[in-house]
Amino acid sequence: MNIDSKTRNKYKVTIGIECHVQLKTKSKLFSGADNDARTAAPNTLVNHIDFGLPGALPVLNKEAVRLASVLAFALNSKPQSFSKFDRKHYFYPDLPMGYQITQYDQPIIIGGDVEIHDGNNIKRIKITRAHLEADAGKSMHPAGKNYSLVDLNRAGTPLVEIVSEPDMHSSSEAKAFVRELYLLVRYSGVSDANLYYGNMRFDVNVSVSRTEELGTRTETKNLNSFRSVEKAADYEINRQIELLEKGEKVVQQTRGWDEAKQKTIAQRGKEEAHDYRYMPDPDLPPVILDAEYVKSIESKMPKMPAFWRKQLADLGIGSMHIETLLEAQADYKDDGVEFLSLVCEDVNNKEYATSLANWFVNIEIPLRAQINESGTDLEQGLNRRDMYKQLYGLISENKLSSTNAKILLTKLLTEGKPCRSVLKFATENSLIQLSDQNEIDKIVDEVIINNPKPVSDIKKGEIKAVGYLVGQVMAHSSGQANPSLTRDLILEKLGIDK
Repeated sequence: MNIDSKTRNKYKVTIGIECHVQLKTKSKLFSGADNDARTAAPNTLVNHIDFGLPGALPVLNKEAVRLASVLAFALNSKPQSFSKFDRKHYFYPDLPMGYQITQYDQPIIIGGDVEIHDGNNIKRIKITRAHLEADAGKSMHPAGKNYSLVDLNRAGTPLVEIVSEPDMHSSSEAKAFVRELYLLVRYSGVSDANLYYGNMRFDVNVSVSRTEELGTRTETKNLNSFRSVEKAADYEINRQIELLEKGEKVVQQTRGWDEAKQKTIAQRGKEEAHDYRYMPDPDLPPVILDAEYVKSIESKMPKMPAFWRKQLADLGIGSMHIETLLEAQADYKDDGVEFLSLVCEDVNNKEYATSLANWFVNIEIPLRAQINESGTDLEQGLNRRDMYKQLYGLISENKLSSTNAKILLTKLLTEGKPCRSVLKFATENSLIQLSDQNEIDKIVDEVIINNPKPVSDIKKGEIKAVGYLVGQVMAHSSGQANPSLTRDLILEKLGIDK
């Protein structure tokens, strides 16, 4: 489905997103059952409350309230002093109680915003609200079978649903928004945010219109990657424009995303609030947070992405490197790997900070991604702070070339043994740069004798040919010759001004 840019520009695109975040608690929202269902067999992490047995009374998880309060500050808001729980009625096999316990008209978070970075575009997306609710179970439909299965391990899992204002106007903004939400929930520590296991799921509402009035929207549910959010939004924008261009109407409905076909598919008509027959939950008292509790939450907030962005920018780190570092820190947060604090540790040495950022972005982070895919780990016995400082020292002293620095760092990270002296390790691996002029002198003489054509070209003024001779010297010295010293020696021997 391709809509040309001229046709697309006739329409105003409006996107709003709802994000379900699974809170990082030990037990479920209203029961004592384990909250980690990643590797559990179906229907093993359930109790009488999750099964919806008659007379079973829910008890609110205190930690879930604390984490929701932390999230409020991460969203540039604050937790409400008064919130309450309601029952949202609908029938589905994976909802044993016949209703979902959620927050309707008085949620724990009201307002806030999220700053997104979409290329060079920086924009604030307003948050309408965020509320606590218990997740439903999971229905499974085995291929080729005429029955469905229900797994209630997920039933009762504590969620916060974050609802944005319809402030996004392109699929790239939608992708930037969900990525920023991922960073916020990871840095604040409220969720594992594992997209593969559905710890974060996104519902994308899209409408198009030729006027400033909003068009009829569709909601594509349960997306679990930044890329699928972008692709689903793009598909819906094009699909709706195509319908309107044909004179047809967009139907308000809930849709799903077919990853294999890269398209959205209709599922059912979109429900409205009155369809759910909301009512206050009579078994749960309201949540009342006093000023002292809220203040204590705020005082313990960790450093968030906005803080690190400024720190890194002040050190002269480029925006692409900044975003890579921010995401890597979020991805490896639970492994105790520090990227940001190491880069920002010495604010008076911008050159070191830039080198460190480059090594992280171009060497260590890609290595971690590759090794994680193979199921092994990078060497954990290294003192990374000392290792990088020693590495930088060797380069500063011209003992290590940039090429050999990459080889050395890869070896240090992957060879699986602690290293106290980077110089000793580099020497053992023949990576230390040869800067003894007498030794290089001999190699240069040999290279000049064996390469009369480049020598002749250089004497005729084709200075670029020096690079070839430098390369020959590097090859003869197994990459250990100091390239800068080598170049100077070649020019000197050929009587060429430097």
